[in-house]
Amino acid sequence: MKIAVVGTGYVGLVTGTCFAETGNEVFCVDIDKSKVEKLSKGEITIYEPGLEKLFLRNLKEGRLKFTTNLAEGIEEAQIVFLALPTPPGEDGSADLKYVLGCAEDIGKLLKDYKVLVDKSTVPVGTAEKVRAAVAKNAKVEFDVVSNPEFLREGVAVDDFMKPDRVVIGVSSDRARKLMGDLYAPFVRSGNPVIYMDERSAELTKYAANSFLATKISFMNEIAQLCEKLNADVDMVRRGIGSDDRIGKRFLFPGIGYGGSCFPKDVQALVKSSNEVAYEFKILNAVMDVNEKQKLHLMPKIEAYFDNKLKGKHFALWGLAFKPNTDDIREAPALYMIDALLAAGATVTAFDPEAMKNVKQLLGDKISFVENQYDALKGADALIIATEWNEFRTPDFLKIVTSLKNKTIFDGRNLFDTAAIAELGFHYESIGRKPVF
Repeated sequence: MKIAVVGTGYVGLVTGTCFAETGNEVFCVDIDKSKVEKLSKGEITIYEPGLEKLFLRNLKEGRLKFTTNLAEGIEEAQIVFLALPTPPGEDGSADLKYVLGCAEDIGKLLKDYKVLVDKSTVPVGTAEKVRAAVAKNAKVEFDVVSNPEFLREGVAVDDFMKPDRVVIGVSSDRARKLMGDLYAPFVRSGNPVIYMDERSAELTKYAANSFLATKISFMNEIAQLCEKLNADVDMVRRGIGSDDRIGKRFLFPGIGYGGSCFPKDVQALVKSSNEVAYEFKILNAVMDVNEKQKLHLMPKIEAYFDNKLKGKHFALWGLAFKPNTDDIREAPALYMIDALLAAGATVTAFDPEAMKNVKQLLGDKISFVENQYDALKGADALIIATEWNEFRTPDFLKIVTSLKNKTIFDGRNLFDTAAIAELGFHYESIGRKPVF
């Protein structure tokens, strides 16, 4: 099958590469000439485990191509995926200018029947708006489908190649058949392709992410309660996670969720609710809890240093919003950095993948090193903001010899409190008894 993917960001590049991997001919379109040139030469522009191998193989085999020319990209495509940015506006609503602008342009270029697929996360009713935008100029038949992505950064390739479900919002039998044929290789093990109307598909994506964000904020509230009641959140997590009605995932407390999906999608669903005069009280609380949770370590740090952070120097492990990605959008580490700098402290940071992006954002406001242990030199304490695997079993002797004080503030609960106590650290984490 011949496919076009408009937009080569995170979703677009993963989508195009994985469709090419099953034998489809994929043309990816982007207005960024520099990015297209890099991709065409085999230079991948995002970090995602397992993606580069597939990307290079399909580029070499000629199944994956890139262009800045929209007409060229969609000319032979049977299905055109729109994987364009939908950034949040000041009021939290998703901005559809890129999606609708592209839809108008495609309408002018259509010469034969095509299926246009909203792959971006978009508010309920967007498929109708896209259909209207294309119809302004189209002189041939077309269909619009909603096919939300459920990719987790860090495991996106596995999520795409072996999805636990595929959601397709479609009202045309012709489009349904094409979409079913396209996804057939990905669901051979029997995982469902769930067909529904376009509006329900659009809402499904927001509902899924908002529910997961709710689980995270709920556990962060439980963690705060554990600290006040002298309980251990790890014990509570195991106790409730074994209930199959609740499940084990998304129950790990920390310093809040970030990334491109949860913050934006929760805001957008609240905005959609407000537009129909419905106050989504639970999600308003979820957002409030998450904003406060990002700085949950600060009072602990301030108390330890008697509210005198000016002149203190901190080592920071982790900048990405989660491990196995270079994505720093809404990363809790950035909020921690802002608070520390505002208090007069200095920061040296290390992250396996995200430092380049933070350097572009912050410049020389903080220091960066190429080794996690180099970040510790001369620091008054270590702060952990991202749960990269290489941080889980560090060389504690190197930590002891590099830090001024044997002090760790752990925003991701990486270490066993009993083991860290034996090593003589002052160790504070989330929802667990501090070690002194």
